[in-house]
Amino acid sequence: MRVHLLRSAVRGRSFCLSQFSPSSVSTSQQQRWSSSSLGSLRKILHISDEVAEAIATKKPVVALESTIYTHGALQTGLANELEQVVRQNGGIPATIGLFAGKPTVGLTPDEIETMIAEGGAMKVSRRDIAYLAGMGISGRKIHGGTTIAGTMILARLAGIRVFGTGGLGGVHRGGETSLDISADLTELGRTRVAVVSSGCKGFLDIPRTLEFLETQGVLVSTFADGRTGASVDFPAFWARESGSKSPSVVTTEAEAAAMILAQENLGLESGLLFANPIPTVAEIPKARMEGIISTALREAEEKGFTGNKNTPYVLDRIRELTGEDSVRANLVLVNENVKRATKIAVELAKLETPGEKVFASAAWSRHSKPVPVTPSPADHFVNTGSGADILVAGSVALDLSCDYMGGWGSDRTNQIQPQMHTSNPACINQSVGGVGHNVALAAHLVSEHTNVRLCSLIGDDVAGTTVLSSLRASGLDTTYVRQLGPEYAGSNRTAQYVSINDGSRNLVMAMADMGIFTHHSFPDYWKSAVAGASPRWVVVDGNWSETDIRAWIGASKERDCYIAFEPVSTAKASRLFGADSNNIPLGLYPSPSIDIASPNNYELKAMFDAARANGHLESIPWFSVVDSFNLRGGARDRFVQMTNVSITDAGIPQQTLQLLPYIPTLLTKLGSEGVLLTQILTPADPRLKDPNEMKYILSRSNDHPLVGGVYMRLFPPAERVENVVSVNGVGDTFLGVLIAGLAQGGKVQNLVDVAQKAAVMTLKSHQSVNPDLRHLDGELKLAVTRK
Repeated sequence: MRVHLLRSAVRGRSFCLSQFSPSSVSTSQQQRWSSSSLGSLRKILHISDEVAEAIATKKPVVALESTIYTHGALQTGLANELEQVVRQNGGIPATIGLFAGKPTVGLTPDEIETMIAEGGAMKVSRRDIAYLAGMGISGRKIHGGTTIAGTMILARLAGIRVFGTGGLGGVHRGGETSLDISADLTELGRTRVAVVSSGCKGFLDIPRTLEFLETQGVLVSTFADGRTGASVDFPAFWARESGSKSPSVVTTEAEAAAMILAQENLGLESGLLFANPIPTVAEIPKARMEGIISTALREAEEKGFTGNKNTPYVLDRIRELTGEDSVRANLVLVNENVKRATKIAVELAKLETPGEKVFASAAWSRHSKPVPVTPSPADHFVNTGSGADILVAGSVALDLSCDYMGGWGSDRTNQIQPQMHTSNPACINQSVGGVGHNVALAAHLVSEHTNVRLCSLIGDDVAGTTVLSSLRASGLDTTYVRQLGPEYAGSNRTAQYVSINDGSRNLVMAMADMGIFTHHSFPDYWKSAVAGASPRWVVVDGNWSETDIRAWIGASKERDCYIAFEPVSTAKASRLFGADSNNIPLGLYPSPSIDIASPNNYELKAMFDAARANGHLESIPWFSVVDSFNLRGGARDRFVQMTNVSITDAGIPQQTLQLLPYIPTLLTKLGSEGVLLTQILTPADPRLKDPNEMKYILSRSNDHPLVGGVYMRLFPPAERVENVVSVNGVGDTFLGVLIAGLAQGGKVQNLVDVAQKAAVMTLKSHQSVNPDLRHLDGELKLAVTRK
């Protein structure tokens, strides 16, 4: 298969099931899942980077269903609203559905809007998942909104334990003869996920629903929510009281979390239902609802609405008969249920990580807040030594690559998949990686006269000793590589990444432990490092916490350094554009916080989405810069002319332009399409008058004192590589060589080609940075001196 340079998914690819801790999977399930079935699951189940990272690091994750958007009355804007509720209460949202036939955990708001706008989405329960997924494999891309049952299944496969929704399905009135019973109930009997809902829909047979759940072995507990006594009513969705007593009562989220943990430790595979009554101010009294429900049910029967068509019709009719009161009640209760579910997930995370600070409010951050540590005097300062041209502030990690060596099956056929639950013959290669390390090493190798320093964290362990030894052997300065001692016990492990590959060298499973970079914060140390090195360029990677990224920017700007940002992944790319209210504000052109960034197209979108969500694209200073670009009608035609139709339709030129006020030079890696350079030009930039550059001038400003125009140029890939050895470190190599050239005074547009050539060399290497980059020294010097 042909693979192109700088594949846009190198670090933007989604995680798969096998990257999660086996603790999320029961022993019985592990025994049932063979290596072949795990491999198949990885191919079919898509899990977003953010959700995968959160699960892997045991952050609170809350599942959200998609039927509420595709088949409910609560569509427009609700996806963003519910996800924000989760984030504001300290969790990570994971909206679940089937997008174009692909079971997906972590749908984006744009994907949800697409599912709604395109119409025709199916309502997906257990029976429907394989149908839609199979159609997707065969080429028919059908959207599917998952019900509670469907959402539970995919959540369980991904390792998500808490799910917030509106109302549960149940036994329909007359169900004792029609057998019209929601699959939600049987799913709760066999899938261990905690569901938080406002009971079940009020038009159902609630007593029989509770009896059925008891038969299925489902723990049902209702939040007291201010009510006293040994028992409370199970809620009836729009009404707090149903006339049926709840089997048990729960008073706090911590109690609910303890029940979930107990259920897991006991190995019970049934689910848990936590009923959360609608707030008093929003409820519709039971007496009023009974008459409305009777009318809606009678009409549904008369018109023949049965099976999965019954509930949508009844809900629509109730909405009409209540004059939108039921819609308002729905909005309130689903928000409250998601809020309650998030609090339970947070408490559950606390139970598993005693003594640690659980995920801070995601209103300002998508990532865990660094654990505060009382520093010693040495924490504030580093031995400055001599200066540096480039300071790279980023991750360093010990990488273990385990390649399965194969064997013979019972049928005498060659096996390429390793076997689960036993040891396998393998070739294990150990190397030092990490984005920051790779960028620093590439810059160091390609230019022996450029002084490069890496600032990073390692632990006082065997992995840390190995990393230090490797760094010194490569010639990298280790002055600012800080080793955390035993006083930081519990979160001072050297970062490690372990990959297990099959006989074809395709990834089977990976484990990443990068917590050392987000658990500790040493802002004074960072300032000291920048002051001591006095670099021309500082490169910051996205592995740091959001707060520390801003701290690095602040320290670098105080010393008038140029700053480059490497996003690392889609999940971490968004850290740059968190809310300013809790961080050092991001600067805009002509005094931007970031001078250059090199995202792939997925990371670019993540940065754009975060900037938009956190209000960075709404300020008057931002509008002023964008207005100076002087882009008027017909911009799309210009984008197509300067790139192509597919790039334009993907919104890439538009996204780069909206981020330019914050990052005036953007190099977007586009895989087989090459690299797109988008840049603000000053009025004095010679390219504005160079006939050879005219075709790359997207727009010109009208006598603006600071902005001369916008430069947009698509660089084709340097080479199309037929036999890829490893994609690890390709994008890091690109940025490292580019920054090495910039540190010598080169111009971006003259350095892209040699940076791409370096990336191709790494693509053909087993190592994260090809050691032969030193042979590009002469070529880089020529690029630097080019006018």
